[in-house]
Amino acid sequence: MTRVRVDRDVAASAHQVWALLTDWPSHGRWVPLTRVRTTSARPDGVGASFVGRTAVGPLGFDDPMTVTLWQPPTAVEPGRCTVRKSGRVVLGEAGFVVEPVGATRCRLTWVEDIEVAGVRRLPFAGAVTRWAGARAFGAMLRKVAREAERA
Repeated sequence: MTRVRVDRDVAASAHQVWALLTDWPSHGRWVPLTRVRTTSARPDGVGASFVGRTAVGPLGFDDPMTVTLWQPPTAVEPGRCTVRKSGRVVLGEAGFVVEPVGATRCRLTWVEDIEVAGVRRLPFAGAVTRWAGARAFGAMLRKVAREAERA
């Protein structure tokens, strides 16, 4: 497994950022070439599931995920969400923490412990995955922050 961690300060409340991040289809606005759909009856809470489909034309892969931890933020406590990735291409766990910093700001931390099938045994696979993941998740969090700050 390779760990990728990205932090971002956001000029929006923890509740706003939590609501945005846990609206699973919204992730398609921030992740290039990806659409996300909820696959469970409820979109929230432990056991909720969704699938990210990343594709260019007919070539792509599904990234099915199930929520394993769901703790919304309070005025003083951080919110935490973790999902298990169970696809054929991307495996592992992803999650985020939304920590209140006053009433109108928060600190967002995104962490992924991932393996990419077909890449994990290559020399330097962990370093390449970490580098690419940091750039991709960094870009995603910039988009999330911009959207939350405009709301």
